[in-house]
Amino acid sequence: MKAFIAAAASAALLAAAPAQAAELTVVNRINDQAFNHSQVLQTAQHLTDQIGGRLTNSPAMRKAETWTQGKFREWGLSNVHTEGFEFGRGWWIEDSRVRMVAPRPITLRAIPVAWTPPTAGPLTAEVIVAPMAKERDFAEWKGKLAGKIVLVTWPAPPRDATTAPFQRLSAEDLTKREAYVQPAFDPEAQDRAIEQRAFAGKLDRFLKAEGAVAWARMSYRDNGLVHGAGYQHKVGETATLPGVEIAAEDYRRLARLAKVGPVKLEIDSKVHFEDADTRAYNVFADLPGSDPKAGYVMAGAHLDSWVAADGAVDNAAGSAVIMEAARILKTLGVRPKRTIRFALWSGEEQGLLGSAAYVERHLASRPPHADPAKRDLGPMVSQTTFPVTTLPGYRDMAGYFNIDNGSGKLRGIYVEGNMAAAPVLKGWLEPFRGQGVTTVAAAPTGGTDHVFLARLGLPAFQFIQDSLDYGSTTHHSSVDTYDHLRAEDLKQAAAVMAWVLLQAADAKTPLPGNVVPREPSPADPFAYPDPAKK
Repeated sequence: MKAFIAAAASAALLAAAPAQAAELTVVNRINDQAFNHSQVLQTAQHLTDQIGGRLTNSPAMRKAETWTQGKFREWGLSNVHTEGFEFGRGWWIEDSRVRMVAPRPITLRAIPVAWTPPTAGPLTAEVIVAPMAKERDFAEWKGKLAGKIVLVTWPAPPRDATTAPFQRLSAEDLTKREAYVQPAFDPEAQDRAIEQRAFAGKLDRFLKAEGAVAWARMSYRDNGLVHGAGYQHKVGETATLPGVEIAAEDYRRLARLAKVGPVKLEIDSKVHFEDADTRAYNVFADLPGSDPKAGYVMAGAHLDSWVAADGAVDNAAGSAVIMEAARILKTLGVRPKRTIRFALWSGEEQGLLGSAAYVERHLASRPPHADPAKRDLGPMVSQTTFPVTTLPGYRDMAGYFNIDNGSGKLRGIYVEGNMAAAPVLKGWLEPFRGQGVTTVAAAPTGGTDHVFLARLGLPAFQFIQDSLDYGSTTHHSSVDTYDHLRAEDLKQAAAVMAWVLLQAADAKTPLPGNVVPREPSPADPFAYPDPAKK
């Protein structure tokens, strides 16, 4: 068996070799463009310093959609266009301030939660600490919240930092990612996730009915960071009460003071809704291939962000890398067999909505969920039903490559269980081994725009990146600014992306795909529901 596997791997490498050998000198030209003539920093700086946080359907996101299309056209890309999908309301912050006014005045570090309404001027009220994480918690607080600003998060104590806040992946870290992880279907896990997503609307309705005037939650990170993520963006479903997120240290202070006497807050939230166009837009540009029948390969990153800061590492970094790869390949005048399509997704932060819309329009359809209550909960439900019906465009997709884990250098690629593609990708990455690109990981990764494509059995992949301070500090946070980008890493990532795209577009045979999925069986058919998770 081992001999058979080794032979199969060798055959796959040999199959990839002709395309690689024919283009191998191009890698030097790609490196020259990426390292000596780069524009990736200028692109990232414009998206961050100039445009800023790009919440889906906000005025800033509309600017980003227009500007990125202009750059693609300026560089000579073809078929530059957008595709819209129904999203909901736009929203943006003009200004906000949260102060404790009693027992002493102090300005708090805080941010309005996305898609919550304004306060119509300063709103002052006493706080009540009333932690609520599930619908069953409401009974405890019934009749106690009228006229109050409700602190809805349990004030968890601080946790000691036990890992470095800034990290690059070690050889051991990369080796761990090479281990194959068996799929384990848990039907109840999806129901728990759906219930959690629906809780925000239930909480808002309960607080409103009880006469609360506003609510606040605690930041999930320490060190003064705030985030402001919110998900009630659909028309007719946005929150009715103002909501703010308060830095963890400030929130805990409020909770301690509330134990010994009255505490009053003043919230002044100047935010705005945008309703002129409820459709969000993905941005696309093509580098045409020489064979119209050969299909296309695709690279993508999400253009939208949260707005506590400028959305630099999440994900102006990835968007700038995608755009730089497009510029490099166009500048070099390559004409591969397959078209190369560049995608800048919208609505990723609200549940991979842009990439899901592309899947539904071009690649495959799924039946509506049998439960009417779950049908409107977005792709987390709509992209999990069965059977999968592939569309004519499914067979045109010859590979998808995603980047969305900060600005760290690329260290390899996750193959998402598509083991047939592993030896081919390993061969393609070999020229960048000296730049730290060493790993083709069998372990899966999730949470970004390759997910719904990979779930269809398409050859869709996410790159492995050095984490830097992404998980510890910058992800979604109030310090996600240009200063946390690393120039050398972005340039390396653009070079790798351009090279891998060219290999996929010019390979003699397309990358192997995985199987088109059927509804899986439960991993443990004898399991009982865990009461602790309900």
